[in-house]
Amino acid sequence: MVFPLMLTYMDILQALCEKHCAQKGTLYVVATPIGNLSDLTLRAINILKTCDCIACETPSMTRKLLMHLHIKGKRLFTYRDAGEAQSAQHLLQKLQNGLSIALVSDAGTPTVSDPGFRVLRLCHRENIPIIPIPGPSAAIASLSVSGFPSDRFLFLGFLPPQKSHRQKILESYRSEQATLILYESPHRILSLFECLQKTLEPQREIFVARELTKLNEALYQGTISQLVQTVFTSAPRGEYVVLVSPLL
Repeated sequence: MVFPLMLTYMDILQALCEKHCAQKGTLYVVATPIGNLSDLTLRAINILKTCDCIACETPSMTRKLLMHLHIKGKRLFTYRDAGEAQSAQHLLQKLQNGLSIALVSDAGTPTVSDPGFRVLRLCHRENIPIIPIPGPSAAIASLSVSGFPSDRFLFLGFLPPQKSHRQKILESYRSEQATLILYESPHRILSLFECLQKTLEPQREIFVARELTKLNEALYQGTISQLVQTVFTSAPRGEYVVLVSPLL
């Protein structure tokens, strides 16, 4: 696209955005910031502005994002793990009726350890147009700065809460020749580290990212035994991404 020299920077941005208005009967899978609101793409902003409605995990969180973007009056529908099958059918009917819908999670890329795959399966089955609007992902952001091999990696997301179950899963990947990526909450991160110590060699390298893109962002790399002594000198807080290096 060629722009006249008289156009301002904001005029150019507006023209670019207008090329990406939401189309009727289309589902948009929109990645939202994992912390820093500046990470939201121009394309994502325009889809959120022009779509007929938004399917979201937590309406209150999505409203905060919309308020930041000065988007008012947007219809929101709750879409969570609980009752997802019924919600998916509800959204499918709206898409078949010609509405454009943006699917978002509370943070990051929808369907990656977040709800969404059921409505996507229905849309594929019914030939509903689906368009990804890529953006932030805690897993990929962490991998990119970990210093661990990225040619092959396994995303395991949140492991089960039961220690025996998570330890069994970790044991099954003990000799895996790929970087493992895990998500964990602050109230279970210590338990995860205990399982890592029991299951893997204490000198196995791991990488921990806490509160990515937020004010208290912190990155740690070292052996399991080292990080047990450094990461948890204060009470755990925020969301964690834990990467386990393969045996090299």
